[in-house]
Amino acid sequence: MKEKEKKLAFQIYLYLGAMFITSLVVSNLIFQKFFYWYPFGDVTVFGTPLFVISVGLLPYPITFLITDLISEIYGKKKANQVVATGILASLFSMGIILIADLVPATSYSGIDDATFTAVFGLSPIALLASMSAYLIAQFIDIRIYHFWKKQTSGKHLWLRNNFSTIASQFIDTVTVILLLCVFKVFPWSMFKGLVISGFIFKLLIALIDTPFLYLFTYLFKVRFKLKTGEEINID
Repeated sequence: MKEKEKKLAFQIYLYLGAMFITSLVVSNLIFQKFFYWYPFGDVTVFGTPLFVISVGLLPYPITFLITDLISEIYGKKKANQVVATGILASLFSMGIILIADLVPATSYSGIDDATFTAVFGLSPIALLASMSAYLIAQFIDIRIYHFWKKQTSGKHLWLRNNFSTIASQFIDTVTVILLLCVFKVFPWSMFKGLVISGFIFKLLIALIDTPFLYLFTYLFKVRFKLKTGEEINID
């Protein structure tokens, strides 16, 4: 690959990494707001509305789409690097939130201490739960993805995308809801309902994002003249 092409590939990798980190950090900051996934708001399971989900789930599936795309185009090593960077960024944001929460607000502050704590006070707890689940799920996602990529000789993109994402999303959902219940962010009575709602939502998103993965992979292969199963080396 020519130096100019390699530079472009590296720039795209940085942009994908930036989108990944933004999606991950934001999902942990906005998780306390819940909404009905219209028009299924009246359906309940185990006493919990089936399609009530946190807005934090909206950007979260994007992270799995991006890691699958990076895995496909740049390889396992680069996907793992993005995951590690996302963890660091999340921990850094947690430190900033903790400091901001400790600093007392002035009398003329637009947001007082109580409001700030109500909105962001649970973020470090959510972040701890999310990072634990995320760390396990993302590395499982990458490992399963490359396992099936090797088994299929780089063919059947839909197979590795969905198998890896479905398995990792299930583990992620169960783990994060379990930890949030342990930390008493949510009552145990909501555990089953939140797990089922969250997993079904993520499952549907995983199926929906498959055409996008095909599209982006196709564009990469055309632009950089990649063969089936070939990856870009930007080291």
